[in-house]
Amino acid sequence: MAELPDLNTETIWAILNEELPDETVNQLVWRSLGYRYDNHANQWDVSQVEPAWVEKYPEPPDFIASRPATVQLTRSIPKPNKQLLKEQLGFKGYSVDQLVPRLTRRATMANWLLSFMKEKESRE
Repeated sequence: MAELPDLNTETIWAILNEELPDETVNQLVWRSLGYRYDNHANQWDVSQVEPAWVEKYPEPPDFIASRPATVQLTRSIPKPNKQLLKEQLGFKGYSVDQLVPRLTRRATMANWLLSFMKEKESRE
C-alpha cells in the first residue's frame, strides 16, 4: 500500500470533498479494520481483523464497488456514532443531484472512519 494520509478530520473532509482517490479511501478503511498486506507471503494478513469481517471478506473489499460490504460497514458503526459527520463536522450531506452510490459510499466510509477515531480516542 502507498503512504496513507493521517487519520484526522482534514482527511475525513478530503474523503467527503473527493480530494482523495477511491483507492486511498479504501486503504484507510482496510488499515483501520486491521487488514495488512504481507509482501513476503504475497497475501493479506488478517490476524488483526475481526472474525466477522474475515468470514465474509478474507481479502479487503472494495467498499466503493460493493454495496454489501458498505452495508456491513454501516452496521458496524455504534448507534451513538451514526450521525458523527453531521454532529462533529457539520456535514450537511450531498445535494439530490449528487446522490450517487459512489458518493454515498464515500460518506459512509468517512463516517465509519470518524467513528473509528472516536472509539480509539475513548480507549486511550
